[in-house]
Amino acid sequence: MINVLIVDDHPVFRRGLRGVLEEADDILVVGEADCGDDGVALAQSLRPDVVLMDLHMTGTDGIGATAVLTAHDPDIAVLVLTMASDDDSVHAALRAGAQGYLVKGASGERIVAAVRVAAAGEMVLGADIVPALVRRLTGPQTRARRGPFPNLTEREEEVLDYVARGWSNAEVARHLHVSEKTVRNYVSTLFAKLGVPDRARAIVLAREAGLGDRPPEAGAACSPEPP
Repeated sequence: MINVLIVDDHPVFRRGLRGVLEEADDILVVGEADCGDDGVALAQSLRPDVVLMDLHMTGTDGIGATAVLTAHDPDIAVLVLTMASDDDSVHAALRAGAQGYLVKGASGERIVAAVRVAAAGEMVLGADIVPALVRRLTGPQTRARRGPFPNLTEREEEVLDYVARGWSNAEVARHLHVSEKTVRNYVSTLFAKLGVPDRARAIVLAREAGLGDRPPEAGAACSPEPP
């Protein structure tokens, strides 16, 4: 049997998804969680073969939960099932270690097939996601970066610098003229790349490397917040 954990904050959707999955003779839903933190805890306890993960939830979001799960238990396949299909969400989820990415609205047959493929250790990508990946792969290539965090992109290091100054996600979003959701994705990706569990530890690493040494601009808050 393929043991599956569902992590999604919509109870009606979880109920329907459980029904679809359990129509398959080889799939068993072993648990449900409505937020990233509970999803990580349940996954570590139940050790399912596949976690079906939504991205946008309260507390730790799906990106952060995926990063934690894949870092601590790479044998668990995380299959993202969400409404978001924008480039940043897809890229952040895959960088966090997701085994696959499907957009909600996929047929029950497609979801069941994707669970089987993910459980077998193979990558799963919905047709809606392929254009986002093609744009990433065929876009302008950047040279290898130098500095304290060469594995970060210029934008990711910029976001880290603002985080190290004590800025909130909302303030970073206003300053960069992007959505707060995009900043949350950047922050979650930073956690995964830096190998840190939370914002406080990311700030410590950034400041040790010399980031965040400029004073906050007018109106910037200094209280930490979750990603």
